[in-house]
Amino acid sequence: MSKSSFPSKKERHVLFGSVPPVNGNKPTLKEQMTDLQNHREDYLFAIEEVGITRVKHPLTIHSTLAPHVQTTIASIELTTNLGQKSKGINMSRLTETLESYRQEGLSTDLAQLCKLTKELAVVMNQTGSKLVMEFPWFYERSAPASNLIGLGHSELYIEIAYDGSKYRKFEITVGITTAITTLCPCSKEISEYSAHNQRGLVSIRVNVDPQLLNDNWKVMLLEAAESNASAALHPVLKRPDEKMVTERAYENPRFVEDLTRLIAADLYEYDFVERFTVECRNEESIHHHDAIARITFDKRQKS
Repeated sequence: MSKSSFPSKKERHVLFGSVPPVNGNKPTLKEQMTDLQNHREDYLFAIEEVGITRVKHPLTIHSTLAPHVQTTIASIELTTNLGQKSKGINMSRLTETLESYRQEGLSTDLAQLCKLTKELAVVMNQTGSKLVMEFPWFYERSAPASNLIGLGHSELYIEIAYDGSKYRKFEITVGITTAITTLCPCSKEISEYSAHNQRGLVSIRVNVDPQLLNDNWKVMLLEAAESNASAALHPVLKRPDEKMVTERAYENPRFVEDLTRLIAADLYEYDFVERFTVECRNEESIHHHDAIARITFDKRQKS
């Protein structure tokens, strides 16, 4: 086919099914359009949470570990409640509100995120709202012998729930998911040679007292996970480093039960933690299955 006989772009679109727009008779001005969401009726049930989820959005992290300021990409959920007599919410107001905070400089500052969450309820004329975000956090990690630096990473979690009808209007939950090394105590005990080890995954969620929480919470949760494991993970390891990490793991064998309880003890001692859930999962190296342990504890209900 020569270039001169090749159909134009408009002709190609028609060939593949494009059709001209219809001459419609519905209004094009917002003021003249029907607003179904604001229609009032008895719709059988109130809704606790309705909104948008899996919103990808840039976020600035401030950290006491280098790099001290970084930009990450968060997966965000924004919701409000909805009364029984309301048909729906105006979801575009959620993204409009998020955009206004992006222009201010959206970050992990919890005071700013509380303000954003409350504003969601206000613009929707609702009594409650919730913000949930998950995002990767990077930090410099030095190898134990060579001191070579690389970037480690964990997944952080922030959830802020606002209820204007309560005395304590904000409930804040923060968390971390990070990988560690565990070495099997049973394998070490019964084997003539060494012991099997594996990568484990620690997930922590804590409900916090906002008055006692500071921006160092992510470092403290990371410390609770890594310091109780058989060994931490490192982005850069030379042979002397590998020897030290391997020997540390051998000196600190951990079942998932052990690790979960040790992390729970640290969380119990953190003043800002009111309630926590810690889960440890080993990707077993000699089994087809994973091993898992989980503890939930509310310090406010302790005897």
